[in-house]
Amino acid sequence: MQLESVPVHNPEELNLILGQSHFIKTVEDVHEVLAQASPTLEFGIAFCEASGPRLIRRSGNAADLEALAVDNARSIGAGHSFIIFLRNGFPVSVLNAIKQVPEVCSIFCATANPLEVLVAATDAGRGIIGVVDGGSPLGVETDDDIAERKSLLRRIGYKL
Repeated sequence: MQLESVPVHNPEELNLILGQSHFIKTVEDVHEVLAQASPTLEFGIAFCEASGPRLIRRSGNAADLEALAVDNARSIGAGHSFIIFLRNGFPVSVLNAIKQVPEVCSIFCATANPLEVLVAATDAGRGIIGVVDGGSPLGVETDDDIAERKSLLRRIGYKL
């Protein structure tokens, strides 16, 4: 077995969701969930088929995000993995709906941070074993940091 760290190419620091699914129908079902989430949400999806023709299946409503998803799916190259790039929206708004798609098995991460995907390669293929999402902590929040966190969540409408 070989282990590899695959950096996700995300030049605009867009939000993305990386997950694992089990069926070719994933692309269409995830597309429908995202299209219904918001009229302003732009997205691109790529899914690595694990059997048959083993194609990277793709969809989206923004050609540049679809191409970005395909490029990253190709680099990761893990069977049954999918990657979604989002613009004008956040994963928190769609994550539960994506988790409810019957084909979705798991979500590895939802982030806009620098991301590395840890991939194991064997004679059978490639699989995602985890992710490195952003940097390590630099400290523990102070009382002032707590007040700022709470204020931010209320300013942007996530808490009352």
